[in-house]
Amino acid sequence: MAGIYIHIPYCKQACHYCDFHFSTYLRTKPDLVDAICKEIRLQKSYLSGEPIKTIYFGGGTPSLLSSYELEKILNTITENFSVSKNPEVTLEANPDDLSEENLYTFKSRGINRLSIGIQSFNDNFLHLFNRAHTSQMATKAVSKAKNVGFDNISVDLIFGVPNQTLQQFQKDLEKIIALDTQHISIYGLTIEENTTFGKWKKTNKIQPIDEEVAASQFELIMDVLASSGFHQYEISNFSKPGFESQHNSSYWKGEQYLGLGPGAHSFNGNSRQFNIRNNSKYIKAIDDGQIPCNVELLTNNQKLNEYILTKIRTAKGISLKEIKDRFNFDFAGNYTDKISLYKNQGLIELSEYLMLTREGKLVADSITENFIVD
Repeated sequence: MAGIYIHIPYCKQACHYCDFHFSTYLRTKPDLVDAICKEIRLQKSYLSGEPIKTIYFGGGTPSLLSSYELEKILNTITENFSVSKNPEVTLEANPDDLSEENLYTFKSRGINRLSIGIQSFNDNFLHLFNRAHTSQMATKAVSKAKNVGFDNISVDLIFGVPNQTLQQFQKDLEKIIALDTQHISIYGLTIEENTTFGKWKKTNKIQPIDEEVAASQFELIMDVLASSGFHQYEISNFSKPGFESQHNSSYWKGEQYLGLGPGAHSFNGNSRQFNIRNNSKYIKAIDDGQIPCNVELLTNNQKLNEYILTKIRTAKGISLKEIKDRFNFDFAGNYTDKISLYKNQGLIELSEYLMLTREGKLVADSITENFIVD
């Protein structure tokens, strides 16, 4: 089974923390949708006939797509790929786009999972982020989606915001749990260099939150969501039973996927390719019948590192047997000292799988770096 990701690189306005590829110039959107449909046809052999079990509209802001544009892309996918009977079809959406009319349109076009970018319930922080919605709009958006009939809703929240106290974040958690959605994704704020926040950091307009405060917020996340019936199946992702994101889970399982649109990435098991991050150049190349991408053939060690980087973040962890069988690598034998150190520190557990403990999840990145194979 395989997945398809469609990158819609348009936003009404730029979030101050965002480092993804997007544009606020919406006039080229119809031409880009046409180009995506052409890329679908050009790429129809990329997944070697694997059935498509997930389709994911990401961005950018996919909820800016019109009914016609959404239908056109989905129809082109079904015309060129073998889509499974009941695929998971996710649309990322901003609360300010979720009118009842739009929600009915999304549902009628086959969207069966919404990922709503709430980010915060604190209007001061939403203003800092340069988000277009308010806390009240976010709450109403989820309520409207439920009334329309969506029963698989994910919401995003950000922690580790500059000057955010533990008490302020606890209020965010309480409000997001009260929404009673099936899935919650919670990400620590990273200040990237080429963003507004990155520029503000250089001039001391903002500074990253203290690491101990951010760690306390993350511990609070794990405690509160566990007591509310959510399973932490990946470090940043929590779900009610049976509502794990199938699409994102396929990434962590190393399954094939095709990325469409400017800035999208693809993986077919042996190579990765990366589409150009420029809307006009992407459109022109596709119109000329060319896919504007860089292709990277993966070595065995690169494939192994991809496995380690993704699997260690999941609840199940790294399978030592799978690493041996797939990559001919004795993980425990090569990392005896590091494994012993982390076990003694209470950061990992080891059986047939190597798993991060609760304490290990707080320093997951540094642990992972020490398990990368040269």
